[in-house]
Amino acid sequence: MIHVESTAELDRRLDAGARRLGSWRVHRLDLSGRGSELMSREVHGAAFLGCTFEPGEDDRLTAAGALVMPAVGDSPLDVYRPRLYTADELFDRTPYPRSLDARAYAWAQRAPDRDDSLAAALHDHAIDEALARFTPGHRVVGVMGGHALGRDQPAYADTARLGHALGSSLLVATGGGPGAMEAANLGGRLADLDVAALDAALAVLAGVPSYRPSIDAWVANARAAVADLPTPRPSLGIPTWHYGHEPPNLFATAIAKYVRNAVREAVLLEICDAGIVFLPGAAGTLQEVFQDACENYYTEETSVAPMVLVGREHWTTTLPAWPLLRSLARDRAMEEHVHLVDTVEEAAEVLLG
Repeated sequence: MIHVESTAELDRRLDAGARRLGSWRVHRLDLSGRGSELMSREVHGAAFLGCTFEPGEDDRLTAAGALVMPAVGDSPLDVYRPRLYTADELFDRTPYPRSLDARAYAWAQRAPDRDDSLAAALHDHAIDEALARFTPGHRVVGVMGGHALGRDQPAYADTARLGHALGSSLLVATGGGPGAMEAANLGGRLADLDVAALDAALAVLAGVPSYRPSIDAWVANARAAVADLPTPRPSLGIPTWHYGHEPPNLFATAIAKYVRNAVREAVLLEICDAGIVFLPGAAGTLQEVFQDACENYYTEETSVAPMVLVGREHWTTTLPAWPLLRSLARDRAMEEHVHLVDTVEEAAEVLLG
């Protein structure tokens, strides 16, 4: 499959003598006036996704056997996109309100009409497909935790070290946002480097602890923290524009950002075949604990993935999820796979062991 995503790429391939376009997927290009040029090639099987044509040109291509899928509504997103996002794509402009991420959030928050709902469904399906192509060959471990953790807090450094330990042999996946999620993605990204490199990055990050009051300063600081480091290990973030007021972190090398949060939550838990670490958090993390527990409760024994809750005080007193989780797991296949520990080092030992 050949994905053509710019007119420069289209011209390069046509000028090089391409005659049969059946394996092409052309994304969101203005092809006005180029119908005759395209029709001079074999277009049967080609797909033109969200492209613009002069009147009648799309009909000619369809009659010749091409698939022409129109743009849907006025979404700023490529609803047919072929791959996961990168941080540079989402933070493509400054100041932040001009970026793709901010524009998509504004679009996602308005009352949807029929076209908006269709665009959201098509986009999230495209992300599903891209994620299915990305994850094979990886064993995925999830790290769930709150968004409010500051970069200058000891727990942030602890979470980064957890990601660093897990990332040595597993693909670290998070909800893709700031706080604990950012820290785990940072650690996973730098897992090929020694702890001194991670500590140096943490020292830089502490200078801008939060994305408030300035997302732009937060982004620039993250870029500076890893600017001179070698090629990173893969790290995955799965955020949502439902919580678009929380920007995605820059340390996930691949970002599967969804419009619909319910789809995103289910996908994030489903792909973590190597287990999930649950750090102290609030309602969102608690929801993920029991959504994951439900999957483990009903699945067959060979498919149970470990669950590791970090922080005895938090999970037994502050939010006493642990007693209920243990009761739920009793006499089920998952019983030996749920763990309560005090430190991230213990959590890493459970999962890597």
